[in-house]
Amino acid sequence: MTVRLGPNRYGKAETRLVHVVRDGPVHHVKDVNVSTSLSGDMEAVHLTGDNAAVLPTDSQKNTVYAFARKHGVGQIEEFALRLARHFVESQSTVHHARVEIEEYGWNRAGPHSFVRDGGEVRTCVVHHDRDGRDTVVSGLKDLVVLNSTGSEFHGYIVDEYTTLPPTTDRVLATAVTARWRHAGDGTSSYAKSYEEVRRALIDAFAGTHSLSLQQTLYAMGERALTTCPEICEVRMVMPNKHHFAVDLTPFGLDNDNEVFHAADRPYGLIEGGVLREDAPDAGFAWE
Repeated sequence: MTVRLGPNRYGKAETRLVHVVRDGPVHHVKDVNVSTSLSGDMEAVHLTGDNAAVLPTDSQKNTVYAFARKHGVGQIEEFALRLARHFVESQSTVHHARVEIEEYGWNRAGPHSFVRDGGEVRTCVVHHDRDGRDTVVSGLKDLVVLNSTGSEFHGYIVDEYTTLPPTTDRVLATAVTARWRHAGDGTSSYAKSYEEVRRALIDAFAGTHSLSLQQTLYAMGERALTTCPEICEVRMVMPNKHHFAVDLTPFGLDNDNEVFHAADRPYGLIEGGVLREDAPDAGFAWE
């Protein structure tokens, strides 16, 4: 039997970085989680243990901290691009760099005081290779949204194991994970496009009379693409956070969709993408 080395990469996962920008008495905080992955001429390290081509993961971690001090963080997409390009351009054995960043928000409570934002997490994944190609995928996760009405579910397949009753009025709730791919090499303002896409997703969720969570997912992706011409594809993961009306008849009470049990698990999991007809090939963008 003959075997060979397959696709591989290595890196430093979840380097926690808090960067404080001191603008006189007013401070600004960037709180991020950075993961780096490198690939290239790495056959020898796997086959013989020769580490000559390997940039240690500890060095990757230190680069994150040093670049924060030298260049600041700014928009996470820009920071990720700066790191990815550095790893490829400074190391001849590294042909491809992937940088993923999560950003945690803080709300200002004073010139140098902050309260952690308990909302969604901003994300990005950036790739850079030796051919000079960049791909930027921005996103968010844990955007929890709920419609207390305006959602139906009926007309589905009924087999011998179906017990779910059809409904024309239900609670629709989900925790959105969304990622969107920027067309070309980037955008003039990642911060602006983030706010525009986020608002489009929320507006479409709130404004869609839903016959299924799949329909709502498509409406959200379509709204993001029509609102933001600088992006070409949106991919979403949306768990259906089930809310079941509680049977209160044993207590002599009715329940006109007012009292619900918010179930933890199991849950439906809806995933899908929406893209422009002329969207360029995604390549490795989503990996």
